[in-house]
Amino acid sequence: MASDAKNVSCQERLDVSEGSPTTSAIMFSAGVLGNVVALILLEIRRRKQPASLFQVLVTSLVITDLLGTFSVSPLVLTAYLRKQSLLGMNEKKFVCGHFGYAMTFFSLVTLAILLSMAVERWLSLGHPYFYEKRLSKRCGYITIALIYLLCALFCVTPFFGFGKYIQYCPGTWCFVDMNPSETNHKVFNIIYATCLLVMIVCTVLCNVSVIYHLSLMYRRRKAHRSSIRRQQGHKRHRSIAKEVEHLVLLGFMTIAFVICSLPLVIHLYFSGQEGKNGLIPLLFVSVNPIIDPWVFIILSPPVPRLLWDKMCKTIKSKPTQEKVRSIHPVLYQKSPPGDSEGGSFLKVYTGIPGSAGS
Repeated sequence: MASDAKNVSCQERLDVSEGSPTTSAIMFSAGVLGNVVALILLEIRRRKQPASLFQVLVTSLVITDLLGTFSVSPLVLTAYLRKQSLLGMNEKKFVCGHFGYAMTFFSLVTLAILLSMAVERWLSLGHPYFYEKRLSKRCGYITIALIYLLCALFCVTPFFGFGKYIQYCPGTWCFVDMNPSETNHKVFNIIYATCLLVMIVCTVLCNVSVIYHLSLMYRRRKAHRSSIRRQQGHKRHRSIAKEVEHLVLLGFMTIAFVICSLPLVIHLYFSGQEGKNGLIPLLFVSVNPIIDPWVFIILSPPVPRLLWDKMCKTIKSKPTQEKVRSIHPVLYQKSPPGDSEGGSFLKVYTGIPGSAGS
């Protein structure tokens, strides 16, 4: 009974019960800074070369994270500064409803865009003919518009009685009722959690398929040994490196979102306890828009490209050195004192006076 009374007070209280705005301010600053820097990097890259479909999707993801940050973080800071809860700011619950809607909407949109990126990579490698003939940047813009429209229509249903947005302690959060008593609210939660789970699974499967096709591409390139095919192999090498860049970026973003959203999915399925335990999934979800841009900044093309090139050079250099060592052991003999490196080799093969061949 005491727990129920506490939950009711959290849902209806008009002031902020506890906490400090410091953490929220740091999260807000990190989110804005990261997304702005990511957008600048994307713009610099766009000026150097035409934007691809993948870059269109990445840009839309960064913009979505930035919009999500601006939609909720200023309200949290305002609540702390005014010592008023989200319900206390507006008696008709508009602020609380907006907060809950934004949290639900942007979590769905973010994962849907990640899934679109994964599907784009899968089609690019697994079905290249279809990709070249049918997909373009225009498809990306249409996909983003459809994602926004469908997510907006679903997330607005709690305002019409299907699902419910409520306030959580300390009065600076609003989200779907994660422990509902009415059947229609439970159905909304199950649909929401199922959408998240299905998109997570599909994204992971697409990434696994991309890894498989990349391994096939690498094996085919190694099989080409003729002079003409070696030139083509060099282009293929750069193509594989570029695909690895996309995969690394997409993979880490997917991992970040899975970590941030899976606690919420589990919580919604099993209707966990409210209060502080209920805030943990919300905190994870709110951190994702902050992580995404920094993952992009850290894993921008130079980083995975250098790693890929170093790995390829290491793999190639070892068998090459062993082969040369077996054919020309004199190359690896130590030079006598006073000779420069490689001096013995020159004397043997050029007939310099005083050498073994003179």
